[in-house]
Amino acid sequence: MAACGASDRLWLRRALRLAALLLIGCAVLVAVRLWPRAPLSARLPSSTAVLDAHGHLLRLTLAADGQYRLWTPLDRISPLLVRAVLLHEDRHFWWEPGFNPVSLLRGAWVTYVLHRHPQGGSTLTMQLARLLWRMDTRTPWGKLKQIARAVQLEACYSKRDILEAYLNYAPFGGNVQGVGAASLIYFDQPPAALSLPEALTLAVLPQNPSGRGVIVHGLANPSLIAARDALYRHWVARHPRAGRDAALFRLPLVMRGTQRLPFRAPWFVDQLLAQRSASGHDNTWLRTSLDLDLQRVLMRQVQLFAQQRRQQGIDNAAALLVDTRDMGIKAMVGSADYFSRSIDGQVNGTNAKRSPGSALKPFIYGLAFDQGEITPATVLRDVPTAFGAYTPENFDGRFLGPVTAADALIRSRNIPAVDIAARLSHPDFYDFLRVAGISDLAPEQHYGLALVLGGGDVTMQEMARLYALLANRGVLHRLRWRADARPGHGTPMLSAAASYMVLDVLQHNPPPDGASVGQPARLPVAWKTGTSSAFRDAWSAGVFGPYVLVVWVGNFDGSSNPALIGGEAAAPLFFNIVHALEAVRPTLRAYPPRPVPARLRRVSVCLSSGALPTVWCPRRGETWFIPGVSPIKVDTVYRPVMIDTRSGKAVCPPYDPRYDKQHVFEFWPTDLQQVFRAAGIPRRTPPQNPACPNAEAVAGQAPRITSPLLGAVYSLRVGRTLQGEIALNATADADVRALYWFADRSYIGRSPPGRTLFWRPRVAGDYTLRVVDDHGRADVRVLRVALMH
Repeated sequence: MAACGASDRLWLRRALRLAALLLIGCAVLVAVRLWPRAPLSARLPSSTAVLDAHGHLLRLTLAADGQYRLWTPLDRISPLLVRAVLLHEDRHFWWEPGFNPVSLLRGAWVTYVLHRHPQGGSTLTMQLARLLWRMDTRTPWGKLKQIARAVQLEACYSKRDILEAYLNYAPFGGNVQGVGAASLIYFDQPPAALSLPEALTLAVLPQNPSGRGVIVHGLANPSLIAARDALYRHWVARHPRAGRDAALFRLPLVMRGTQRLPFRAPWFVDQLLAQRSASGHDNTWLRTSLDLDLQRVLMRQVQLFAQQRRQQGIDNAAALLVDTRDMGIKAMVGSADYFSRSIDGQVNGTNAKRSPGSALKPFIYGLAFDQGEITPATVLRDVPTAFGAYTPENFDGRFLGPVTAADALIRSRNIPAVDIAARLSHPDFYDFLRVAGISDLAPEQHYGLALVLGGGDVTMQEMARLYALLANRGVLHRLRWRADARPGHGTPMLSAAASYMVLDVLQHNPPPDGASVGQPARLPVAWKTGTSSAFRDAWSAGVFGPYVLVVWVGNFDGSSNPALIGGEAAAPLFFNIVHALEAVRPTLRAYPPRPVPARLRRVSVCLSSGALPTVWCPRRGETWFIPGVSPIKVDTVYRPVMIDTRSGKAVCPPYDPRYDKQHVFEFWPTDLQQVFRAAGIPRRTPPQNPACPNAEAVAGQAPRITSPLLGAVYSLRVGRTLQGEIALNATADADVRALYWFADRSYIGRSPPGRTLFWRPRVAGDYTLRVVDDHGRADVRVLRVALMH
């Protein structure tokens, strides 16, 4: 009994020691597994696959070691390929400790005893170890080291990690490694989209990559096909339903070699990869915003244009297309030929600083709309003008005299643009460009007002952002290069109303001669041209449908050419691209018109002055107007004068109805009268009578304000905005058809005589109300608005 007790205690002690060793071993394994270490994906450098928005390959770069290798997560690899690799290479992978003793013994017997073709008996883990540590495993000692490294991998990483690494590092012929690069190179699709024949083909390639990876006339070689078909028979034995796909395996297997890899949108990809390198991001798969179909359209049109204009000395151009909805770059052509040394084709013209000429004028007008300086119908002076020491001229050397703001912008008149820019403040044009992110601007004093006419250089990419803000209700956004990037909230630069007015004006800019020949109903295009000084740069930029298109024509060396005029060089290319895009995107014509901003109104004006019409205005029209912001007054160009029909002279009251008749004359300032005379269209000078200086005075009663009451204080309730309205009413003479109401400098609205107009002040304070009838007669009343809580 004592002997049995001693034996039991000895057995118990041994069991406890064994359990302790097992616990220690488990703890060590857990510690080894949990010890921080670099992931297997970081062991070898990776290539970068740049894809367009639809997954088409633009470029596949070489890894740092000269291999094509694309790390692809296991969940983005086709399950067909994963199962096929395990079936072909290592059926017991999930249960092995890193090596398979049975396979090793079988390999040793065949190799060293039977002296047949060597068999290694390596598991997937052992093959990964050989790839990572570049081991020579043809000797027994090398095989032992391989086993040791395999056990190390099993201890340090999960089975899933090891399988993922093997699939990404396995050789697939030449300098192609990993299923990511192999599927993209050989079959032009990501590994998640492989068909069964393609998956089985890749599964057998690593076993003999140098022999099976040879591509003959774009087709898989016979040895590869034979190995794949053998694996297919094993596959069908395990998956009987796959027998239905037998017909697919009888088709020729088309494969693409590395020498036929695409090199598309090179300027876009070059800049994207440079940005990626500078930012330190190391993405293997880069899906971009680019649309390869649209890229081909732009590339084709730029190349055709350069061929057609070569006789004029024009052999280079660039084009950029941006989708304003998400600011994604859809197409980028940096030159007419990337591989031409004569034009420095590898220079990205869309990212080069060039003088914009008049292409930035729309933003001067947008700022002026917002700052209450003009409306589209405001009449400006296109006359010889000196702004201090600066005396700009128009491109054609001529002056048009009175011209509306809309016509001045469309016809790119320089004098009105400089005059408007001189009035801007908070921000002025320089501050606008600085906040908009125009890079490398010199100090403001360097430009002066010459900045208006292209004195500061911009890139096409900066120009595209500016024109896109017009389509995005005045909000400036960054360009989007990658599909997963977001444009963000942006920076408000103009009001939605001002942006809409600028686009509306530019939509009335007629296309160049011949641009619409043979075209159906024209797609609305809001566009503008620019020509730099000395004819070095020709620009055309605009908005149509959801897109912004910017076109530049010129020479990268800055050489001059009289043919480089925006309207004659860049505009035809611009509209060629627009029409070509319509052909490939027919839905462009169905793109909905942009909604009118809530604050914007239409108002009737006298076309000759841009002011509210009187009864004597012969030509009337409508213009956009921002209530409380846009300046407006009653027309004073057309005035009645009482004329003695016998002498033709102005007469003084009292008038003789038998001989004194009312005639309407145009009263133009002297500088505009000189322009009319120079143009051969002098205006009739209104007759004067020194004894009667106010002969053009209008008879009849001036309107009289009856509401609001004189001396009254109006109280409005405070909410998010002032709540409540003030009734405006006035008596008027019998000859009056319209009354115009103003609060300080702001136009409130129009009402017929005897009708009440309701007005809601924006803030509390003192207002000077003014009513003017359509004969120019007026009444004024001071009003105080207080707050009521």
